[in-house]
Amino acid sequence: MTHPSRAEQELEAMDLVFKALAHASRRHILVVLHARGGRMTAGDIAKRFACSWPTTTRHLRKLEEAGLVTTAKSGRENSYLLNQDRLTAVAGGWLAWFQQPALVNPKTPSETA
Repeated sequence: MTHPSRAEQELEAMDLVFKALAHASRRHILVVLHARGGRMTAGDIAKRFACSWPTTTRHLRKLEEAGLVTTAKSGRENSYLLNQDRLTAVAGGWLAWFQQPALVNPKTPSETA
């Protein structure tokens, strides 16, 4: 059995982040978390959006799986904390990659055939 290379693991982790960011509701949750100091209870997040409770928790789970939020127990409620370092590392790193010169032959596939 072959193990994925470090580059493949990084791409998979990056894909998780971008899949989480692909849904507008999840992006809005991150914006609200940031605007509210980076921490909110699940109930407060749910009140801000016109989604059902199961939908809200599903969005929060996707954000947590991507490492964009973490949870902390606050009494009987879970608080969600924005992982700003993860968000800026992945999104910023991806954008920075495009600022570097291309490393491949600029010919199109049809020109190489």
